[in-house]
Amino acid sequence: MDCAAVTGLDLSGVTDAPVTIHSATVVTTGAPAPYCDVRGTIAPADTIVLRLPLNGWTQRYMQTGCGGLCGNASINYGQAATCPPDTDGTVAGATTDMGHQGQNDGSWAAGNPQAQIDFAYRGVHVTSQAAKAIIAVFYGRPPAYSYFTGCSDGGREALMEAQRHPGDFDGIAAGAPANNMVVQNTFHHAWNVLTNIDGNGAYILLAGKLPLIHNAVLAACDGRDGLRDGVLDDPRTCDFDPATLVCAAGQDPASCLSPAEAGVVRRLHDGAVDERGRRLEPAVAHEWGSELAWTLFVPAAQGQHTEVHRRVVLEHRAVLQLPVYLSAMDPDLDRFQRGGGKLLLWHGWNDQHIAPRGTLAYYDALRETMGARTADRFARLYLFPGVAHCGGGEGPNTFDVLTPVMAWVESGRQPGKIVASNASAGRTRPVYPYPQVARYDGTGSTDDAANFVPRTPRPEPRTDLRWLGERLYSSDYQTWCTAAGTKLVCRPAETWLTRRKST
Repeated sequence: MDCAAVTGLDLSGVTDAPVTIHSATVVTTGAPAPYCDVRGTIAPADTIVLRLPLNGWTQRYMQTGCGGLCGNASINYGQAATCPPDTDGTVAGATTDMGHQGQNDGSWAAGNPQAQIDFAYRGVHVTSQAAKAIIAVFYGRPPAYSYFTGCSDGGREALMEAQRHPGDFDGIAAGAPANNMVVQNTFHHAWNVLTNIDGNGAYILLAGKLPLIHNAVLAACDGRDGLRDGVLDDPRTCDFDPATLVCAAGQDPASCLSPAEAGVVRRLHDGAVDERGRRLEPAVAHEWGSELAWTLFVPAAQGQHTEVHRRVVLEHRAVLQLPVYLSAMDPDLDRFQRGGGKLLLWHGWNDQHIAPRGTLAYYDALRETMGARTADRFARLYLFPGVAHCGGGEGPNTFDVLTPVMAWVESGRQPGKIVASNASAGRTRPVYPYPQVARYDGTGSTDDAANFVPRTPRPEPRTDLRWLGERLYSSDYQTWCTAAGTKLVCRPAETWLTRRKST
């Protein structure tokens, strides 16, 4: 079909609201050109962007998620950029801004329940419907395989699709998912700031001490995986005690911590608790080894506001109104797996935004709810050592999670090792499906992934996932909502229990 003709398509009935195509133009420069760039809107305000290859389409469709609170439609977000089929121009792609534009501070949600619904779960779903309909007409055939990839909020969107719209995608890669959205943007981020403020409103710990703390952690724990390489293979094996850095009498304060600073380090690591010491989020909030990335919430000087302080504490109005249906905590993916869906969860151990153990807790709940043997047939978890939020960090931080998902969906090849690289360090390492870890085989360079083999730790490091909100790993909190003026009208979702009673 001619690219320009896409603007005249009749998409009536494709989604629950009208679809308007504003433009369709051929792009001939830059990878993965040439392609037809399509832009439109799904009423009332979901911007959609499609990229339709003009040569060599392989009948694959891939939709990418957003980050933060979205508001921007960018197909190249996240790990899609490392997937060869995406970058070589053989995959049709699409994305959405999820129903609002520009503002990433939550102000768009005030008095706008439809925008809240679109951000929660509707925007991604209707985009998949519209994109597939356009693809079917443009190429004369529908996609043979459909994929979704996203990190951070995009990871939440990915899980939301598997939970609420299990027929939209055959394969899903969910990275560092912000699926515990309400806790993430209240207790978790606010604790990072408030636990570091003294009775006079001054910061206790400043960023200048973070390298000191990080070096002490490495000195205590780096060699426990058999190699001293500046990265903790599994931070759960590290029992570092910040109190060991407390200054001795006469010691230079620049080389040690005050008791108050050591207390902050411990509390930042452990995570938010209430006045009785009960956990408000899964422990641990920030893993040992990730200290250099704590500049996200630990300021360099008094009077400075970090990104977290600015967005969560000073702009608290947005987070105080977070509805629970923004979360994607349901571990019952029965409909997704019965439809042949495959899920690859991944997280960087050094994530400074979202706690890796939250993803581990979801994976654990998934296996408990569905049974380990069933879960293992369609779900995998990868934990990347030394990798920060959605990439970066001291570890091998560049990797392709989509090609393994495609092979799993299309050929039945279960994902094995994923080779990650760090170009600046000249290092590659394999990462194996959890609970396996990579171990040096004793020959050749320790910077070469070929010289590592999988091992399953025995005993496996203990992970205490008990916290006050663990009952949220269920279907019971979910609701389906509609907008009635400035109000939400919601009904309970069909739950795991009611579905089984009906069958």
